[in-house]
Amino acid sequence: MAWDVRGKTVVVTGATSGIGLEASAQLAGLGAAVTMVGRDPARTSAAAAEVTRRAGSAPVTTLLCDFASQAAIRRLASEIHERHDRLDVLVNNAGAVNKTRRVTSDGIEATFAVNHLGYFLLTNLVTDLLTRSAPARVVTVASVGHRAGTMDFDDLGYERGYSIMKAYQRSKLGNVLFAHELARRLADVGVTSNALHPGAVDTNIWSGAPLWARPIIALALRPFFISAERGGERITELVADPALEGVTGAYFEDGKRVEPAPLVRDQDLARRLWDVSEQLVGLGTHS
Repeated sequence: MAWDVRGKTVVVTGATSGIGLEASAQLAGLGAAVTMVGRDPARTSAAAAEVTRRAGSAPVTTLLCDFASQAAIRRLASEIHERHDRLDVLVNNAGAVNKTRRVTSDGIEATFAVNHLGYFLLTNLVTDLLTRSAPARVVTVASVGHRAGTMDFDDLGYERGYSIMKAYQRSKLGNVLFAHELARRLADVGVTSNALHPGAVDTNIWSGAPLWARPIIALALRPFFISAERGGERITELVADPALEGVTGAYFEDGKRVEPAPLVRDQDLARRLWDVSEQLVGLGTHS
């Protein structure tokens, strides 16, 4: 039996393919009013049509956002407010990797900007809707890769020694730290915040890896890959499992609640990352 998501407003970012697409279809099939967020208009429209067909539900809605742009994220938040007077669930799933160091128009290393700051900014901009809709849930898609991540505030953007894996791992550590700190800050308002590693999913996120690295990634991960459908189910579980009502600040790997990396339990680190992130996205600092 699922937490009754029928009629609940659910926003899923990174929804045009992979686990985001699958979770959108599953949640729509359960009766949720799903808004799918994508970057490319044609792909987003096609994904929404597929979800509507598979779910047999009323047509889902779509919004566009390039999470490499803070201005675009602010527009997305404004459009969510314009369309909805409540937000029951936010699924932070958009993500990217970059084989070489790239800087966004906001002057921030792109992997960190999209994977961490994108979640951070959007969630903060729609927290009022989540609070108004309590009990509400925030589900943040992280990765087991966070366990190898570091957080060097003197060189967050890897101006020195950039690599695709180190940047990805740092952004995923940021995800879990953010999810835990968000849970602490929203503990008294009925909004839960949990993070998950959905499993090693065979999706196209690593298409940005260097050519020489792709066979290595395939050989290392292929035996452990799960389907995008199964990965999507693990997102859906965090959204719809009634047993998770009131559960917050938790981290899940492969469908099981486990302890995250020791760094995640460092509350001073989590607070510092929050404060630095506020500065990087231009939000007012508060504790």
